[in-house]
Amino acid sequence: MVSLTDFQRIGVGLVGFGIFFVFFGMLLYFDSVLLAFGNILFLSGLVFIIGFRRTFTFFFQRPKLKGTSFFLGGVIIVLMRWPILGMLLEAYGFITLFRSFFPVAFGFLGSLVNIPVLTKLLQKLGGSSSIV
Repeated sequence: MVSLTDFQRIGVGLVGFGIFFVFFGMLLYFDSVLLAFGNILFLSGLVFIIGFRRTFTFFFQRPKLKGTSFFLGGVIIVLMRWPILGMLLEAYGFITLFRSFFPVAFGFLGSLVNIPVLTKLLQKLGGSSSIV
């Protein structure tokens, strides 16, 4: 079991609410206020979970500058009330930023799920079912 500090628990809650508000804003035909609120909660929760310095170094590494610029540019465009364009830019930036995490996440999900068809699908998408 992983032990979390109080700040990390707050961060997990903020990230969870941020994801909820982003999905809820998309369900309500790209409501810009809900999307902006979800983006702010997601980013602040990320800072609470891994810390300000680690967040800054993660987003501003040289190979990840393209993804960071698209993601943060999308956040700014959503805040300027252009939600569809902003979310498209954010999605591209998110995929570019977190591309290296997807195989690990899919492998982890494949090891948790005991449904044979779903496990095979997740193994194809993630590469393998082992975390290591």
